[in-house]
Amino acid sequence: MENKINVEELLKAFVFEGELENVIQLHDGHINNTYRFDFRTEDGRLNRYLVQELNTYVFKDHEGLMNNVMGVTAHMQKKVAEYGGDTGRECLCVYPATDGKPFYIDGEGRCWRCYNFIYDTHSCQCVDSAETFYNAAKAFGKFQQMLADYPIDGLTETIPNFHNTVSRFADFKKAVADNLSGRADTAKEEIEFVLAREKDCSVLLDLLDAGKLPLRVTHNDTKLNNVMFDNETNEGICVVDLDTVMPGLSLYDFGDSIRFGANTAAEDEKDISKVSLSLEFFKAYTEGYLAAAGKSLEKEEINQLAFSSKLMTLECGMRFLGDYINGDTYFKTAYPEHNLVRCRTQFALVADMEKKMADMEKIVADCCKELGI
Repeated sequence: MENKINVEELLKAFVFEGELENVIQLHDGHINNTYRFDFRTEDGRLNRYLVQELNTYVFKDHEGLMNNVMGVTAHMQKKVAEYGGDTGRECLCVYPATDGKPFYIDGEGRCWRCYNFIYDTHSCQCVDSAETFYNAAKAFGKFQQMLADYPIDGLTETIPNFHNTVSRFADFKKAVADNLSGRADTAKEEIEFVLAREKDCSVLLDLLDAGKLPLRVTHNDTKLNNVMFDNETNEGICVVDLDTVMPGLSLYDFGDSIRFGANTAAEDEKDISKVSLSLEFFKAYTEGYLAAAGKSLEKEEINQLAFSSKLMTLECGMRFLGDYINGDTYFKTAYPEHNLVRCRTQFALVADMEKKMADMEKIVADCCKELGI
């Protein structure tokens, strides 16, 4: 069902070039409502804009979030211009509202923002080839590289402790202790799987505290569909959906990409014998990521790439299992055991990564050698 919007109000809220021809609601995202506004100029040019309603139920601090987005996109625009790239296609640009703010609050209290439309691109919903995964990795690596010198102090933490694995483990233990749904007895093996890996949860944070890992700008939602691919070359040219950009570890983004893209099975595959880590896809992503970001990373970040893949997978499975025990209050489910199935898939992937960790670390080392890092 189409979401009703006050087009006339939005036309006054932002500055658009041309006469409005069309408004189309896009349905790619699950959080925000997004529309494409098409305008025609007097000389016949077509100008397209993305106008988006920010979900303020999910993102309660819209000012902090948009300040993050404004700062990061302005920094990236400058970087792209410095190397002679196309600032209209290689990074997002926020068009301020007529009052100068990076957002507009309409008469119903809804929060709106306006972005440039990235022409001649497409998004992918799943990893269909090693080449696609490599191209996505280069895009996320380039994102990391361009923001390597961004001042972290200027960023708001829009979702506190989002990838704080020690905090996530504490939340999990509380879920087990409270057992709000009475389901804990049906997941004893899965609970033990997590408890046996408690020490893993503090590895990266201990390295951060010791000054061996730097805080950086992190995307925190490095799924494939947050990269826009060029229609002709299929190269990843622009990273989008910057709502969860905040301070964090570069390893969070890398590890979550592997968790999502290098699994040989779906996230909710019931037959865990189908679940494994594709070393081919892990290699493709590692090559692409290091080709773009490698020389801006510190040694310990590179050393922990393989481990971060396991950790982010463990964290995700822990969250699925905790939600199952809490009574499915966070993740949407299609059937009562959905979150239990999801956590089993993640844990099967963790177990396979543990078996292949030496191979993963060798792939990282070989990539560094080939790239001269």
